[in-house]
Amino acid sequence: MAFASRQFTPDSDNARQLRDAFGRFSTGVTVVTVASEDGPIGMTANSFSSLSLDPALVLWSPAIGSRRYKYFANAEYFAIHILSDEDKHICEGFAKNGHAFEALEHRTNSHGVPLIENCLARFECRHVATHPGGDHVIVVGQVENVELRDGTPLTFYGGKYGKIQAA
Repeated sequence: MAFASRQFTPDSDNARQLRDAFGRFSTGVTVVTVASEDGPIGMTANSFSSLSLDPALVLWSPAIGSRRYKYFANAEYFAIHILSDEDKHICEGFAKNGHAFEALEHRTNSHGVPLIENCLARFECRHVATHPGGDHVIVVGQVENVELRDGTPLTFYGGKYGKIQAA
């Protein structure tokens, strides 16, 4: 079955089309957490990627225009939590409220970073670099501790949640 395609040069007049095109790439869903002077803060993000095995590096990209940007861009320590298909409520909670820890099982590590329990994987990181990336920044962290468990990942595609079943 053939589908009609659209082609365009990205500019400010077609930002929605560009966002839709980016949404064609299915991603996992994470929540990034930091300690702050205002208490524990979290942010839902799908801009996460592994970067290097040796040293163990990851990256993610907060939006400069986000109300929570100031907490994340220069945090010395942070944690990235990969969510399971059972964690949609966690994703939605932090998408709306940076302080959505109330109903969650969580603790803090030795650096004061809030750690959400029972995620598919969690990476406790030390900030090593920040690079400009348009209306976002690219934050690189060195992984200092990892926790993982079995489960099915929460995914995001075309503005909708989903899950991937292993073959």
